[in-house]
Amino acid sequence: MIMIMMRMVEIFLMFWALMGICALGVTNPQIRHIVEEDCSLTRYPSICVQTLNMAGLSSSSSGYTDIISVLLNKTISESKLPNSTHSTILTSQLGVQSSAQPSTGEYCETLMNLSEKRLQQSLTALNNKNKVEDIQTWLSAALTFQEACKDSAEEGQVVPNDVVRSDIAKKMSYLYELSSNALALTNRIQTTPFDTKSRGLSDQNYKDESSPDFPKWISRKDRKLLQATTTVNADVVVAQDGSGNYKTVSEAIEAAPSSGGRFVIHVKSGVYKEKIKTNKDGITLIGDGKDSSVIVWSDSVAGGITMPATATFTLALYIASDRSALYRCSIAGYQDTLYALALRQFYRECDISGTVDFIFGNAAAVFQNCELALRRPRGANVILAHGRSDPGQNTGFSVQNCRITASAEFESVKHSFKSYLGRPWKSYSRAVVMQSNIDEAISPKGWEEWPGSGSSVLSTLYFAEYANVGPGAATGQRVNWPGFHLIGVSDASKFTVANLIGGNSWLPSTKVVFNSGL
Repeated sequence: MIMIMMRMVEIFLMFWALMGICALGVTNPQIRHIVEEDCSLTRYPSICVQTLNMAGLSSSSSGYTDIISVLLNKTISESKLPNSTHSTILTSQLGVQSSAQPSTGEYCETLMNLSEKRLQQSLTALNNKNKVEDIQTWLSAALTFQEACKDSAEEGQVVPNDVVRSDIAKKMSYLYELSSNALALTNRIQTTPFDTKSRGLSDQNYKDESSPDFPKWISRKDRKLLQATTTVNADVVVAQDGSGNYKTVSEAIEAAPSSGGRFVIHVKSGVYKEKIKTNKDGITLIGDGKDSSVIVWSDSVAGGITMPATATFTLALYIASDRSALYRCSIAGYQDTLYALALRQFYRECDISGTVDFIFGNAAAVFQNCELALRRPRGANVILAHGRSDPGQNTGFSVQNCRITASAEFESVKHSFKSYLGRPWKSYSRAVVMQSNIDEAISPKGWEEWPGSGSSVLSTLYFAEYANVGPGAATGQRVNWPGFHLIGVSDASKFTVANLIGGNSWLPSTKVVFNSGL
């Protein structure tokens, strides 16, 4: 009875909110239809209606894109740190923390800057029908950045004050709901008269036969850099012996222009002990080989960048940039090796090793022709932990034509530990393993639950396998969750380079082993 009454109240309030929109002059039938119908289809309809109500839309509005524009402008205005409620919280109430790790305030400020950048990009591109797929990617990333800040406050040990933690969480939840609504409506553009040229998930007609190993958004010049087997013409050279322009990679990156074209850094053989951070675009690092040019750092994190249910972990690589490409790289660690946080990422012929959740994040990422090596854990091994938290996000991990194996240190004891392909970090986690060789170290059940996540997550996640081989590929004893699938060609094609990191074919496809993107 209480639930029914609450639902009646919600419907009553929405009715008056909609009446308010009409009273403010929304007489355009098409806009009214979008407000009434599409707001009801978002995850947070009350906030959607309230936001549009406050905007005072007029009949001169041209329709669908104007609705999304209102939602984006509201989200951006609430995201601006100098004028927002959480600015004071983040800068003055979190206290002084160890310089060895970032504070939640510093981390959240970085994430909010990243989020606002993608929101602004989305707003600018909104009237360009050819940018719809990019907007979906950018809004998916904005949601990811907002939730990462919320997680940092809620799960990190660096926010001892419950009130502060609650304030940050509430603010991030509000921004998240605003962004989610904008994304939900953006996802519907393709089925409206406003966009007749968009391409669907199953469209496989965008091949680049001249260079089948890379997505088309990687330019011919950049492909040559990635494929080069001899010395390339670098802008600067890093060498520990002083024979180059710089002795550290960080110095070379610092010397790169803040904006502009490609900046190529040749990193000569050596072990470079440094922690590298950059927000510059167009940086290309070219080494002398996986085992020759090595960058190492030891920096355990107990807060700031937070993985729930994790005490400490050490990241080897953290990527939150769009259209990232890694070719023949080695990424080694133990727990949480690679944080593929957000946006479109492409890994080709890379070696990635670790123990627990050693590939995690909420990027749209394809791992193609890579080796994923299990190391000796303290408890159990898990390869993939995807963090998709909203069903509208175009994100997911795709492991295609890879070799999943036990490392040398783990081989002799691999039967003494449980190892899994992945587990759901967030409610709508999405991961597919296809056309790969799976070692017998992988448990027959294949996938593992996230502790304390509840049974509902097993229905909302999307885990799938397709055409795998090897002693660990047998599916007879796989989990029987509603969200786990043994898929065919049609569904598997959605997780190729063409359709995942291109998201609804935002980017032309790459040629792979089988037809139709496989």
